[in-house]
Amino acid sequence: MIYKVVDVRFIMHNAVAKLISIQQEIQKKNSKTKIIAVSKTFPIDEIMPLIKHGQRDFGENKIQEAIQKWTSIKKGLIDINLHMIGKIQSNKVKFVVPLFDYIHSLDSLKLAEKISNEQKKYKKDIKIFIQVNIGNEAQKSGISPNDVGDFKDKCVNELNLNIVGLMCLPPKNKEASIYFNEMNLLLKKINLKELSMGMSNDYLEAINYSSSYVRIGSKIFGSRDQ
Repeated sequence: MIYKVVDVRFIMHNAVAKLISIQQEIQKKNSKTKIIAVSKTFPIDEIMPLIKHGQRDFGENKIQEAIQKWTSIKKGLIDINLHMIGKIQSNKVKFVVPLFDYIHSLDSLKLAEKISNEQKKYKKDIKIFIQVNIGNEAQKSGISPNDVGDFKDKCVNELNLNIVGLMCLPPKNKEASIYFNEMNLLLKKINLKELSMGMSNDYLEAINYSSSYVRIGSKIFGSRDQ
């Protein structure tokens, strides 16, 4: 992977400063909300200052990139939580399970079955969020809100998956708070505890609706080329 040439010293300082500012901002609203620093496309040299600062939750969406960046780091720092936030192809599950601690994009029964089978091999209990197609958008993956309860029960009772909560990507160019509120109500209805919603442009709004994790990339690391 090719990264643009930058003044790394500046980005290191700037990223930590931005993270601290966001942490303080979030603390005022909900001290329980955790930040996932979305580090996809950024090299480990730009991530290490955040680790040294104490950040422990990081998000990636490309499996091969994550393997290259995080395998050795996670061996040395066992308290790092790596979150898979991208769509997972079923043939890639065998690479996801050994490395990641959280999956935020469970969007089909086929994928659930693959994860269940791989977890047995590694005797691992990944924390999983069901991706909800909260806007019922044809172009988006995810479980329909009407089907989430039955899907969760099947994953838990038949596949023995550790389903901890729900994730959504609200429709673009629409009022995100409407969908965050629907997610909060849905979570309570099906008796789950955690929400993964809110990104750099709407994380404060998501926190108003009790988001457990916000996924913040560009507001910490700056803009990316891809």
